Amino acid sequence: MELLVVHPAIKAFMCGSLSGTCSTLLFQPLDLVKTRLQTLQTGVQPGSGRVGMVSVLLSVVRTERLLGLWKGVSPSFIRTIPGVGIYFSTYYSLKQHFLQDRCPGAAEAVLLGGGARTVAGVVMLPVTVVKTRFECGRYSYGSVIGALRSVCQTEGPAALFSGLMATLLRDVPFSGIYVMFYSQTKASLPKEISTSPAAPVANFSCGVLAGVLASLITQPADVVKTHVQVNPQLKTAEAIRYIYMEYGLQGFFRGAVPRSLRRTMMAAMAWTVYEQMMAHIGLKS
Repeated sequence: MELLVVHPAIKAFMCGSLSGTCSTLLFQPLDLVKTRLQTLQTGVQPGSGRVGMVSVLLSVVRTERLLGLWKGVSPSFIRTIPGVGIYFSTYYSLKQHFLQDRCPGAAEAVLLGGGARTVAGVVMLPVTVVKTRFECGRYSYGSVIGALRSVCQTEGPAALFSGLMATLLRDVPFSGIYVMFYSQTKASLPKEISTSPAAPVANFSCGVLAGVLASLITQPADVVKTHVQVNPQLKTAEAIRYIYMEYGLQGFFRGAVPRSLRRTMMAAMAWTVYEQMMAHIGLKS
């Protein structure tokens, strides 16, 4: 047992889980707003103005109170705590196995980030499905366990993996692109900054830049994933066709602002906290 506790991959898992917990709690409202924007029905209010992030935010607060912005935080925690831990421990293990202690190149960073996200994404997909349904407001599940049981009984276990292709098409490129931009911008920092007390702030800034670029590139896949998980009868190709016919090309960028804010800030915070914790316990991240 003592060997398991001190194993570097376990330490990476614990550091990643803690960093994911902090970022999830802070930015859950943005995820809920993003999901609501993506699942809005057309034609509900003919002639009404364009519904944006602020109007959805105010609507949630007005109808579900302030705590309504954290609806779905339980499945988010259940997904994020082990999910981010699995991601960082897989990333650390792959990096140590293939690169030892050297910094990855651009292509290597894409493969490392994409590989780690594939493992974490597949393992945690059932909880992701439940989280999306909690946030969209169309389902009245009492708990995460109850939701998992209800989906299995009414739709079959396969429904827990609905949106797998769209999720991987969104998350694997996002992670690969993010790690590439993040590692390259960090490597370009002057040595006097990267070794100074301001290094965490500089790293966070690199993370924000990487997150914005990766979020915008993968936004269409996120919209498709949300529609497939909320409407499990839709296949990925059908969801793409439906979004285009209903909303046009701009429909693939619904919820882009709250998602970019959330993914960017969450990823930047998670990586900054993870790297600081790994350095504190004497491991190279």
